[in-house]
Amino acid sequence: MSVADFVATKFVPEHVAFKTAAGQRHYHAILKHVLTPEQVDKIFGVQTDGSKTKLKRYPGWPYIGEIRLRDAHSGDVQSLVRAALQNGYSSQTVKHIRNVVSAIFAHAIRERYFFGKNPTGSVELPGMTRKESHSLTLPETIKILKVMQYPECQMTLIAILTSMNMSEICGLQWKNVNLTVGSVNREGEIIPPRTIAVRKQWHRGELCDVRKCRRKNIEIPQPLFSLLLNLSRRSAFNGWSDFVLTSKAGTPINQANVSARRLKIIGKELQLPWLSWQVFRRTHTTLAYGFSMQAQHEMTKAVHTISVQNFSGMNSPPQKRG
Repeated sequence: MSVADFVATKFVPEHVAFKTAAGQRHYHAILKHVLTPEQVDKIFGVQTDGSKTKLKRYPGWPYIGEIRLRDAHSGDVQSLVRAALQNGYSSQTVKHIRNVVSAIFAHAIRERYFFGKNPTGSVELPGMTRKESHSLTLPETIKILKVMQYPECQMTLIAILTSMNMSEICGLQWKNVNLTVGSVNREGEIIPPRTIAVRKQWHRGELCDVRKCRRKNIEIPQPLFSLLLNLSRRSAFNGWSDFVLTSKAGTPINQANVSARRLKIIGKELQLPWLSWQVFRRTHTTLAYGFSMQAQHEMTKAVHTISVQNFSGMNSPPQKRG
C-alpha cells in the first residue's frame, strides 16, 4: 500500500473526517505538500476546475504519495522539510507539514499498517522566528481613528474597548447587545444591563457558535455605548437578527476585505505598516493598564467626535484612498 492509498482509504475517513470543518480544511491544504494536489483533491472529492488560484504540482517536489507505506523513512520527510524551506515557506508552515505527516504515520502505527518508530521523530525543524508584537498608545489610537471610515472605525473601536476578535465583532447581532439599564431576556438567555453577550462569530462566511472558552458577557464601556446607540438608530438593519456592523446589503462585514482595502492603506499612510486587527486587540490590553480617568475622558471625547463625523459613512460609499 502506498502512502497515498493509506491516506485515501484509512487516514482521511478514520481521522480527518472526525475533525471540525476548519480542521478538515487545514488537512486538505497541508496534505497538498505531502501528496500531489491532484491526489488530495480527488481524496477529498473536490472538483478541479483549472482555477489559477489552486495550488499546482511543483516540478521536483519530493511528494511521498507513491512511496510504499512500509518503506517510508525519516529521509523522505526531511526532504519535504528541506524543499519547503528552499521555496521560502515560513517556519510555521514547515511545522504544519511535518505534523500532518506525523499524524499519518501515527494512525498507521495504531492500525498496524506501519511497524517501527514514526519517521518524523528525528526530522529537524528550523527555529521559529517571532514577529515583533505591536500595540498603540492612546494618542496613536486617536490619530488612527480620525482617518478611518465606516466600518473599519467601528471595528477598531469595538476591538480596542472590548478585546473581541474580528470574527466575533463581525458576527455580533443586536439580540446579543443590551443597551438598556435593566436585564433582558433574549431567546431564553438573560443579558445583564449595558452588556454584550459574546455567543456567535462570523467565520469563513458562516455564522457559528464561539468556542466555549470564548463565551462571555462584556460590560459596555461609555465610549462604546455611545457608538452602539448611534448604530442602533440607523434606519435599517436594526432588528434582533441583524448584524451590528453590516454592508449596504445588510450582510456581515468581511474582515479580510476591509483589512486589504482600508486597514493596510491607512497603515502605510501613517507609517505603521504593521497595523492589523490583532494590533487593536493588543492595544486593549496596554490601554487597560494605563487607562486613567483622564485617558477615559479623552477616549470618550474622541469617540463622540468620530461618531458624529463617521456615522453618515454607513449610508454612503467609502471614499477611495491612495
